[in-house]
Amino acid sequence: MSQTLSSPPLPVFKDKDCDLSIIRGKRVAVIGYGSQGRTHALNLRDSGVAGIVVGLKAGSTTRARAETDGFSVQTAGEATSGADVVAVMVSDEAHRDLYRDEIEPNIRPGAALIFAHGLSVRFGLVTPRSDLDVVLASPKGIGPRIRDLYEAGEGVFCLFGVHQDATGGAHALGLSYAAALGCGRKGILETTFAAECESDLFGEQVVLCGGVAELIDAAFMKLVDAGYPPEVAWFECFYEVKLVTDLMYERGVAGAFAKISNTAEYGAYLTGPRVIGDAARGAMDAVLTEVRDGSFVRRLMADYDAGSPDLLARRRALSDRTIEAVGARLSRVATER
Repeated sequence: MSQTLSSPPLPVFKDKDCDLSIIRGKRVAVIGYGSQGRTHALNLRDSGVAGIVVGLKAGSTTRARAETDGFSVQTAGEATSGADVVAVMVSDEAHRDLYRDEIEPNIRPGAALIFAHGLSVRFGLVTPRSDLDVVLASPKGIGPRIRDLYEAGEGVFCLFGVHQDATGGAHALGLSYAAALGCGRKGILETTFAAECESDLFGEQVVLCGGVAELIDAAFMKLVDAGYPPEVAWFECFYEVKLVTDLMYERGVAGAFAKISNTAEYGAYLTGPRVIGDAARGAMDAVLTEVRDGSFVRRLMADYDAGSPDLLARRRALSDRTIEAVGARLSRVATER
């Protein structure tokens, strides 16, 4: 069955479409200095943005690193009060309290809020004042990798959107900010907070994190329980995943299949639709519904407000899986001489 697109292509902007002088002329507060916050601050500075301050809570473990990197560090409220642009780079769950307690009382009218993920705005954890520009600049990559590519003269794709344009300049500012991250070298695609957020949550849960992790572990344990050596199962169900996905990334799925063995290719055609069948698609429908109606975010925030007991228990359980022990042993073997 042929597949067709149901919507037109997104607008794409490159460096030539972006005016870096806009963000270079702003005072920028980067709130948070983790994976994304550090990368945003460093890339902005290396793109010529001189007025950068990092906002952190008292006692933050990342304060020393930010200072070593040469940034002035203030509290989130202090950093916000002197900024034209406030880039919110803390975890999604922290946005609600951070905005209420530190940002909203201190951010000046006409300033811009920049988010790297649309969750807190889309689901009402943050309701920005009407006198603020609100922009999405979401580079598609893990912070350190974005930084490495920037330093190599390359970039990553970025999803960009304007939720609120109080000044009339939010669109140009957002493009300037994204270009300063290095994303104009690759492509800045314009979308909405809702589209970015909902598809991101769905993709993380169904494919990138939830789906992949469970598929790997279920296949691994199926072989182990059937009597195959755990090491052999680990190679076939886990180790080679990166090799195949790297090939798909480079060539597309069809291009990758043209490079694998006929045995692997034919087996994929026969078996893929059996594993991802009606039951899996029904589960995807349920996940998408829970993302769109806010059920997932409400559950996330309820756990966060209780001290994250469910998240922490599941994290501990994941570490106890057999596949983790096998992988750790093989990693030790690989380093032995």
